[in-house]
Amino acid sequence: MITVLPQADLQPLHTFGLPVLARALVTLTDAAQLPQIMQLPEFNMNSVLWLGGGSNVLFAGNYPGLVVRMANRGIRLIEERQHEVVIEAAAGEVWHDFVQYTLRHGLSGLENLSLIPGTVGAAPVQNIGAYGVEVQSCIESVCCFDLTHGQFIRLLADDCAFAYRDSIFKHEGKQRYVITAVRFRLSRTFVPQVGYGDLARIVAQMSQTSPLSATLVAQAVCHIRQSKLPDPRILGNAGSFFKNPIVDLSVAQALLAQYPQAPHYPQPDGRVKLAAGWLIDQCGLKGHQIGGAAVHDKQALVLVNKHQATATDVVALARYIQTMVADRFGVMLSTEPVWLAG
Repeated sequence: MITVLPQADLQPLHTFGLPVLARALVTLTDAAQLPQIMQLPEFNMNSVLWLGGGSNVLFAGNYPGLVVRMANRGIRLIEERQHEVVIEAAAGEVWHDFVQYTLRHGLSGLENLSLIPGTVGAAPVQNIGAYGVEVQSCIESVCCFDLTHGQFIRLLADDCAFAYRDSIFKHEGKQRYVITAVRFRLSRTFVPQVGYGDLARIVAQMSQTSPLSATLVAQAVCHIRQSKLPDPRILGNAGSFFKNPIVDLSVAQALLAQYPQAPHYPQPDGRVKLAAGWLIDQCGLKGHQIGGAAVHDKQALVLVNKHQATATDVVALARYIQTMVADRFGVMLSTEPVWLAG
């Protein structure tokens, strides 16, 4: 049975912890409930919000429509070969718990993505990535409910238009496809990818006492993230607030001529990815606060709810950071979380 909660409090359901109410809230525990949800009087395909762990959303005010919290769970084996398997996880599975599950079963591919907050269903939307790995590299297909035609379908990875922090689910598929599960192709043969940022150094230290493995890489990633990033259960945040900007080679060369120590990562298309956190840090903005929102004092890429922040505080702080970085480096930062209008 589906229970509709009117004027529902969403503050505990998103990690930044801004005060917000939804017109109505439904918790989905089984994908089979989707046709029923579509028949609810509160349902509107153009305004319904499908909410996972709430780790990549920010509310600009009370939400005027129906919110469906994706809480379906389950992990199952789809296909098994000698060196790889295809495994399916329901959209409501907690992402980090799922990564740990794959490691316990001797599977590799997702270890660099350990401790990213959120749910499995949100991972393809944002094409989550960390330490040189994007989730698209392991996705075999995405199971969806097509709201337009009222039927369950499966999109292969090539159909998902994956790009840096982007996918079809943020564009033409945004109000059409509801992700119900994701299928991952994972390997039984571990191939380390540890050349990004601090990861190589930490892995080298840890592998002096333990054999190099997917589990060790995951432990190293967790160590780095826990040392730099605030726990949203203690200090509200939405993870990385800004995307690492990808700029033309000429822009990168001009910046590196003045700041040769700036972290930079050449891209296959000839452009260069810069580190947004470094750019913000060079502007001296760690700890900078507007109202109740602040730049985290250990990681400039993260904005936090330091003391009863409002959406107005967060917007003002984000715009201030963008202005400071643009004025100094000539680079405009884009925000990573999805802003939801009130």
